[in-house]
Amino acid sequence: MSSTPDYLNDATYHRPVMLRECLEALNLQPGGRYVDVTFGGGGHSARILEHLSTGHLYSFDQDADAEHEAAKLARPQFTFIRANFRDLYTELKALDALPVDGLLADLGVSSHQFDTPERGFSTRFDGPLDMRMNAEDGATAADIINEYPETDLHRIFGMYGEVTNARTLAQTVASARRGQTINTIAELKKAIASCTPRGKENKYLAQVFQALRIEANDEMKALQEMLSATAQVLRPGGRLVVMSYHSLEDRLVKNFMAKGKFFGEAEKDLFGNTNQPFDVVTRKPVEASPEEVAANSRARSAKLRVAVRKE
Repeated sequence: MSSTPDYLNDATYHRPVMLRECLEALNLQPGGRYVDVTFGGGGHSARILEHLSTGHLYSFDQDADAEHEAAKLARPQFTFIRANFRDLYTELKALDALPVDGLLADLGVSSHQFDTPERGFSTRFDGPLDMRMNAEDGATAADIINEYPETDLHRIFGMYGEVTNARTLAQTVASARRGQTINTIAELKKAIASCTPRGKENKYLAQVFQALRIEANDEMKALQEMLSATAQVLRPGGRLVVMSYHSLEDRLVKNFMAKGKFFGEAEKDLFGNTNQPFDVVTRKPVEASPEEVAANSRARSAKLRVAVRKE
């Protein structure tokens, strides 16, 4: 076993955040059945497999690049499922793989996706405004920029990017696209330069890109559908382990684990008992150590929450 800290391992394709903490939270058993709904570069999946003997791991990802990486882990204890994790229950039921003992979700964008210019996820490069997790299907970020009504742009910039001048930004985009299309990252940056606060360019652009990415991939609805399915997928005592990277995701995860719903108060029966399906293990989210953040800046915003399916 390597003495290298977990946060320095698996760095060639994707460096998994809080790897040790995720594995411990799953309470892995050699004969258990587990799901990694965000395979990415396979860092978490590979380490889960190390703990299994007669058990099995099912890993989801809709990205063709992830499917290519998954081929490197081929073994009897592993099944890769090329699908959006919103189809969690349907896919596992079709494989007669229910219930499971633990489920891991590492939300957001993989290091590989961020570092591949032609995927369009990162503000660091020029490239096409794509941002699709599944690059073979659906509307791109460019489609959203060029085709959405100004009112819808205002909505997604404000709701998903939490951009303070969302209305002005939407007006600026709508004006800039008249008579031309905005197809690349450089073109978008130029089009919205007048809206970008001086000295805060990186943060602002990250918020704009986050909004476009969430909309392009229908991320909030997909997350709600996946989380809702976990109550059917996990056996009593099974572990739900979710790591999020921005407040919108974290709020949904926190509310679902605590209340069994995403908005409002927990529902109660006639006797005043709540019927949420999980017991929360982490009253406060687990965060990466200063050492890991120094080695991997992506870990800075990560929040890990854990819950157990009630008996």
